[in-house]
Amino acid sequence: MKASKQKKLEAAGWKVGTASEFLELSDAESMLVNMKLALAKEVRELRLSKKMTQNELARLIGSSQSRVAKLETADHSVSMELLVRSLAVLGASRAQIGKVVGAKKTPAKQMSQKKRTVKS
Repeated sequence: MKASKQKKLEAAGWKVGTASEFLELSDAESMLVNMKLALAKEVRELRLSKKMTQNELARLIGSSQSRVAKLETADHSVSMELLVRSLAVLGASRAQIGKVVGAKKTPAKQMSQKKRTVKS
């Protein structure tokens, strides 16, 4: 966001900040959200690269297509264990999974750095 736009918004009574600030996430909570989003993105990308449907992945992990859809969107009900297990079933190595989890720029981090405006 341009500084001039931010100043105008703040002058009009809006608060400008990150999604993490708005949600009042601790650093640990923000880190977990980032890791979960990164794992979910990797599951989808790996599944698509193997030209596999959600139904096919669901059968491999002993779940349903709707659960895989939730998994790929990092739904709050999906566990980190299921995300990691799905990656393993898709053929990801421990090193690959570690890179995904340890990536400095994950989807939520990119989103949280975008400025949000909230009327105070």
